[in-house]
Amino acid sequence: METHQSNVPRTPTTVGGAPGGTCGTPTSGGAACDVVTVPARQGLEAVDILRRAAAEAVGPVLHDGGGTLGFLVPPGTAAAWDLPGSTCTETDGRGPVLAVPEPPAAADSGWLLPPGDADPATDPAVLRAALGEAARLIEAADSCR
Repeated sequence: METHQSNVPRTPTTVGGAPGGTCGTPTSGGAACDVVTVPARQGLEAVDILRRAAAEAVGPVLHDGGGTLGFLVPPGTAAAWDLPGSTCTETDGRGPVLAVPEPPAAADSGWLLPPGDADPATDPAVLRAALGEAARLIEAADSCR
């Protein structure tokens, strides 16, 4: 797996894959999703922000049961991901694939938002904005203590 953190400005045109795109299997003509990994506190706040947004939606989210969340994003996102405090991992076909006949059940599966209950993949630009807002909210809350 390859992890990228570059300083390339990200826009929907510089990020691989279609915004809000789908992930599939190499045999179905698609590629496995890339995964954006963030600290759990920031990730949970970002999920709330994304789910409250009327026009935008969040794709499947993995939870490791501990300190991190993983947002599934379209393949190719890792090539231009540059958000400090997070990583985007290219899965090279070894990562989560959403084109499955039966999505795993949420209980005991590691999915916070399992495939089937969420959009195919989170738009990287929308995720970046939500993670930024989440970081600002957390910083503001922590400074009030």
